[in-house]
Amino acid sequence: MGMGNFGSSISTFFWNLFNRPRFVDIIDIIVVAYIIYKLLMLTHGTRALQVLKGFLLLVVASWLSSLLALTTLHWLLMLILNNGAIVLMILFQPEFRQALERIGRGARIDRNQRTQTQEEKLVNNIAQSLLNLSRRRIGALIVFEKQTGLKDFIDTGVMVDGLLSGELLVNIFEPNTPLHDGAVIVRGDRIAAAACVLTLSEDTNLSKDLGTRHRAGIGVSEGTDATVIIVSEETGIISMARGGKLTRHLDSDSLKEILSGIFKQNNSTSFAALWQSAKSKIASIRKKEDEQ
Repeated sequence: MGMGNFGSSISTFFWNLFNRPRFVDIIDIIVVAYIIYKLLMLTHGTRALQVLKGFLLLVVASWLSSLLALTTLHWLLMLILNNGAIVLMILFQPEFRQALERIGRGARIDRNQRTQTQEEKLVNNIAQSLLNLSRRRIGALIVFEKQTGLKDFIDTGVMVDGLLSGELLVNIFEPNTPLHDGAVIVRGDRIAAAACVLTLSEDTNLSKDLGTRHRAGIGVSEGTDATVIIVSEETGIISMARGGKLTRHLDSDSLKEILSGIFKQNNSTSFAALWQSAKSKIASIRKKEDEQ
């Protein structure tokens, strides 16, 4: 493709799009958009993603330079683009090969099943790590954020923004490490922050045997919808705080059940629940307007 033909083709495409769109043009746009989307997904998290974004930016800049009759700039951009595709294929040959392999073997994979398998592995991984901390009498305080934001508490700690895993939790709570003292706050499937300071519960009916870690876990669950997992440093007992209530002596099965419930709630947002919430807000607004 010549340097001038490329810019001309783009200009013709957009002219047809805005002046005489046909059914075929709409299909063409959908296919191209899908291809670009899949490329972004396949290169997500790799160094090829940034280069791909830069390449797309050059394409847009080339079209604009042609549209504005910036001849020299257009010539320079087309020179880069005409040779850039070959350079990209050479530089990122391993990434492109892996992407094509994923397309070939992943075409018929059930995404829901794959997500469920990953969820089960994560639950088992975290549960095993918590049991390991319990056996070693290492204290831990983990807060799982739900609908109520915990930014105020996150800001008191050290930002981590790391992918949630049992090994990372064990490393954080290992004694004599910089982040072991305080709470870990989990947002979705990532550890948002560690060494966070929580508000202690002021409930006077709590057992005197409960220390600061348990009172902090109960305290954050009183004012939010978070679920808190606590490992006692003195006894190794694993507990859960939710809604201001403490459930103690969790075993492996109950721990996995709680964690499964947490991740299912985080990974699935019910449209019906959102619709009901929206209707309630609308009704509340209308009621206030009627009262006024």
